[in-house]
Amino acid sequence: MSNPSPCFADDLPTAGTRGRLSARVRDRRVTAFSLPAATLAFLAVPAIALIIVWRLSRRHGSRERAYTRLLDAADALEARLRVARTEIEAMTGGEDETVLTALQEMLRQRLWLREHGATAPVKQLDAMRASIDQARDRIDQQLTLVQRARGSAPDA
Repeated sequence: MSNPSPCFADDLPTAGTRGRLSARVRDRRVTAFSLPAATLAFLAVPAIALIIVWRLSRRHGSRERAYTRLLDAADALEARLRVARTEIEAMTGGEDETVLTALQEMLRQRLWLREHGATAPVKQLDAMRASIDQARDRIDQQLTLVQRARGSAPDA
């Protein structure tokens, strides 16, 4: 039998390295479970990353929606307060302290929103909006009473 060519002689295991080589080959052997596990891991990492990004964007989106609803409620209350001030001034001939106080409170809330609104929890923004809605409802009730009083007042 002929000697193997010198270029392949280094690749052949010798008697002393035979056990080491087979252990190395055995460690690199692909099993029936290793390929699906690797594929699953390869697919799971991007899927988990997408879920995290989606959840963060939803949380940011819900904060933006809560913030927008709060600003809309504040705008509506401010508009109603201005109407109330005009109606009360027309009825009484002077400024009403209640409306002035409510306008000042609205200014304080807007300043708070400017400083803390971007980082405030959604629950806090929703609670603030609910209180603004309640205040607007109270102003609407007072405006209804003022309009009734104006309608029943004798014309001069």
